[in-house]
Amino acid sequence: MVSQFIGNDAVDLLGTLDFEFPEGIHAVGRLDSHSEGLLILTTNKRVTKLLFQGKVPHKRTYVVRVKNEVSAAKLEKLRTGVSFRIGEEEHYTTPPCIVDIIEPPATLFPHQLDQRARAPHTWLRMSMYEGKFHQVRKMVSAINHPCRRLIRVSIEDLELGDLAPGCVREYEEEDFFRLLKIEDWRN
Repeated sequence: MVSQFIGNDAVDLLGTLDFEFPEGIHAVGRLDSHSEGLLILTTNKRVTKLLFQGKVPHKRTYVVRVKNEVSAAKLEKLRTGVSFRIGEEEHYTTPPCIVDIIEPPATLFPHQLDQRARAPHTWLRMSMYEGKFHQVRKMVSAINHPCRRLIRVSIEDLELGDLAPGCVREYEEEDFFRLLKIEDWRN
């Protein structure tokens, strides 16, 4: 599903979900069509600015399945920052992030076990305070471990938990901002 309500391509869109969305709702911190997980929808136009352009950076956490087994040295490279191309001659070096190897997450959107799923791989849990365009995918690719699956599991204390794909969980405004650790939302 693409994280937008209307579009010209023949893909599933948020507007096709079985939910009565209020007028003026939009996605914050979008996911690309190859990613899964937590997506924030709001009618508050200030949320994007408060969450992603504010003075205090906000933590995003992802569970990532990468090709082949990740060594301790490559794990450390992810932790300390990797460089990748962002333009024709321009490179970007990521700031340090928190990353650990984890057990396969059986409860996160189970898929059928196919040949590709049985191939050598590693599951990582990555937390960072920025999210440049496809940054997680570019980071793991920079250490020669292409991303095979990417699931955003939280933004600050707002967690995906056991929310199934295509389902919606509503929050009271005060709880929503508390979980996102945005204190100046009433100003």
